[in-house]
Amino acid sequence: MSTYQTEIAEWQQKRDAELRSPDGWLTLAGLFWLEPGENHFGGDPANHIQFPGVSVPRLGTFSVTDAGVEMTVVPGIRVTHQDVPVSRMSLTEAEMDEPVFAYGSLRWFVIRRDGRWAVRLRDHAHPALVAFPGVDNFPVDPAWRVSARLEPHPAPMTVSVPTILGTVNPTPSPGILRFTLMDQAQSLIALGQTGKPLFLIFADATSGKETYGSGRFLSVDAPDADGHTVIDFNRAYNPPCAFTPFATCPLPPAGNRLAIAITAGEKKYGDH
Repeated sequence: MSTYQTEIAEWQQKRDAELRSPDGWLTLAGLFWLEPGENHFGGDPANHIQFPGVSVPRLGTFSVTDAGVEMTVVPGIRVTHQDVPVSRMSLTEAEMDEPVFAYGSLRWFVIRRDGRWAVRLRDHAHPALVAFPGVDNFPVDPAWRVSARLEPHPAPMTVSVPTILGTVNPTPSPGILRFTLMDQAQSLIALGQTGKPLFLIFADATSGKETYGSGRFLSVDAPDADGHTVIDFNRAYNPPCAFTPFATCPLPPAGNRLAIAITAGEKKYGDH
């Protein structure tokens, strides 16, 4: 095995370990949108939010106000944060994704997406995690590692990045990455900030067939002073939505669908 193949194998192993981790996407067990006012949660289907696998009828209440979200726990129920019992806690947008609360194998936290509050639930004993067989990858081929040059936009700009929710997120873009594949000039809109690592969301002729239908992600090293960097499609990976229906993934922006088949990186996983 060449040094390059060893590097990609190590990257794949790290990626697999991240997916299998307690905070990996395979542990997601629910995404619950909160309504203004009180939202009761627990194991009873009569609650606004039903946590799977919970035998206690009600764990507590999420109250949505103009200031944020307040969680109140039913007296006698042991819900913890950093192993310390919690009875009541107020959350603001500045604390989004934190703190993380625990009850048994369940973990949850409040998020805000497109102006709405939601509760994201994890289960450290989720069946999807227990049964995960790993992700198949295309054979590693150095030909998919190509030189690219960032062509900056004439002025700072944002691009419209659609999401799986049907919304659109304005996202900073430093420019367009131009490169050559299969003797054809190609380009992809880069996301991120000037002088920092770039992020690509792209689709290609394999999307919906060998690879995930909504495209794949790819990280790219920050370009040098002349705008040069490298795009390694052997490191293309599935978005969270390939592993769970409870993720809120961005989709390829307009212009980031390649006509050629990128037979490199991760293959399709699951039917989400």
